[in-house]
Amino acid sequence: MNSNLPFSPKTKMADVIHKDYRLIPIIGRFGIDYGFSNKSVNEVCGEYKINVWFFLEIINSYHNKEYFPQEELKNFNTSLIVDYLSNTHAYYLNVKVPEIEGYIAQIKNEVSIDNLKNIELLSDFFSEYNLELINHLDREDTIIFPYITWLEDTLKQRNFTAGIVKKVKEESIEQYARHHENMEMKLSDLKNLIIRHLPPIICKEICQKLLIELFRLEADLEDHSRIEDKVLVPKVSLLEQQILIACEAE
Repeated sequence: MNSNLPFSPKTKMADVIHKDYRLIPIIGRFGIDYGFSNKSVNEVCGEYKINVWFFLEIINSYHNKEYFPQEELKNFNTSLIVDYLSNTHAYYLNVKVPEIEGYIAQIKNEVSIDNLKNIELLSDFFSEYNLELINHLDREDTIIFPYITWLEDTLKQRNFTAGIVKKVKEESIEQYARHHENMEMKLSDLKNLIIRHLPPIICKEICQKLLIELFRLEADLEDHSRIEDKVLVPKVSLLEQQILIACEAE
């Protein structure tokens, strides 16, 4: 790990938040609660049985967009990465999406009759996006992530049955990567609808909050996709190769 990074095992956990409040939801995805006292990152991670080096790579990469520890992240167990990504999915669906829906509902309740149709269009647009997001994340949670776990268990147990080669070739992670939608890109139309085409409304403050949360969700999804595409997919592809080689050697 780069020694010049702002957060290290010795950094006080409270100082992490003071330095970058945007890391609050990232820390929450690890199941960490507040009340850090004067404990260091290493001490808090130890209490929660969290891999401190994985935690630090994640928060440092979110803090600094120019830093992305692609090779370092590949050194961690696949299950560690999958658990983090799965927790992130839950954050999107249980926290971020309801928050955005709440702002849209507030705007809908406060706009004039003349503007109601525009807000309903905005609401319908986000509902369609949310449905796509749910389907996208559900496919990862119910198909892709269990497949990755199965690969890791198969290699660990060396349980190479006759159907394994066929399964790996048919369900290759490359198939997933080829069809991996860039969900954050689909938010740009929604943001433009507000920025460029939404007529003036009374509840400007709520509209500003909505726009800020859409930008935050987009940025978070970009980081999320970066981990999946540049770390998880290559790592899983290597697992598949190792299994195919081991099967041929049997």
